[in-house]
Amino acid sequence: MPRKSPIAKPRRKGPPKVALLIETSNSYARGLLEGIEDYILGNGPWSVYLGEHGRGDKPPDWITRWKGDGIIARIENPLIAAVLKKTRIPIVDVSAPRLVSRAPTVTTDNAAVARMAVQHFTERGFRHFAYCGDARFAWSVARGESFSLLIRDIGYDCNIYESPGLGMESEAESEHIGKWLLSLPKPVAVFACYDARGQLVLDACRRVGLAVPEEVAVLGVDNDELICALSPPPLSSINLDKRRAGWEAAALLAEMMDGGKVAPEIHRIAPLGVVTRKSTDVLAVDDPPVTRALRYIREHACEGIGVGDVLHHCPMSRRILEGKVKTLLGRTPREEIMRVQLNRAKEMLSGTELPLAEIAARAGFQ
Repeated sequence: MPRKSPIAKPRRKGPPKVALLIETSNSYARGLLEGIEDYILGNGPWSVYLGEHGRGDKPPDWITRWKGDGIIARIENPLIAAVLKKTRIPIVDVSAPRLVSRAPTVTTDNAAVARMAVQHFTERGFRHFAYCGDARFAWSVARGESFSLLIRDIGYDCNIYESPGLGMESEAESEHIGKWLLSLPKPVAVFACYDARGQLVLDACRRVGLAVPEEVAVLGVDNDELICALSPPPLSSINLDKRRAGWEAAALLAEMMDGGKVAPEIHRIAPLGVVTRKSTDVLAVDDPPVTRALRYIREHACEGIGVGDVLHHCPMSRRILEGKVKTLLGRTPREEIMRVQLNRAKEMLSGTELPLAEIAARAGFQ
């Protein structure tokens, strides 16, 4: 959290006037606005102006005449950056390109997002990986670079989709993605830069007859519940902590408007976790008995099961089960049970207000 500065507050009549140059057309931006609202409710009031604004739009006409106290903006193109550079009021940027160097930036920790994607896929036994990004966006490039490096670090290759520049939503690009998917070894885990891109990958799979998730598993980012639910099949997605990002941006701006000196640093917000839906609900393990055992663990680990319960459900020798699971996942069956329990506990810690004892019980810990 920003530290309060000893500098005296500037004189101001009434609440500070703040402009929000943030679109409302996507889940991430709406989450930012909700986080800003959370801050205002607890620390306000502010007089807020939120005009109609879309990603990539030119600067609104009113911004050059506006007499306010601060701005929180998604600065994603040079035109908006040029206008905001001329202003003398405090600015907090909530986008990745950093086009206004004097403004502190609050953005997603893309390296952490990539790590989460790699963990999600490797836990399911995948050995073939690909990334489908959009080179127009700096955050997409950063996610792809981090994902590719991490995949190489664990000894595998990562195939990167190269867009012909046909437009993200176009049928032509969907067809191009379909041809790319057909060229990849199967089964393959595809990490999409965000949910709309993931939806396009799923559409491409349908066009070329690839089974999801058996042949192609697809993971998006943002957890836009509408997009994820309407995708065929429902799209797994990394849930970003957008409300916290909005809150942090508002707190930084408040400190600047109060006369504090805030360094133009990058404040990276870690993601919350993966919301698993049908698009990645698969185990890429070419061993049916072991697949059954791992699926049983993932479905029942939080019931407090042990390795004996797994062997009862999937009869085989303990030595064989432990050897195969260790070879495939790098963990023993007991460690896999513990991993599922801990992940469930982490989800409840970040997403609920349950007491620790209740969380432990629901995660299967005695």
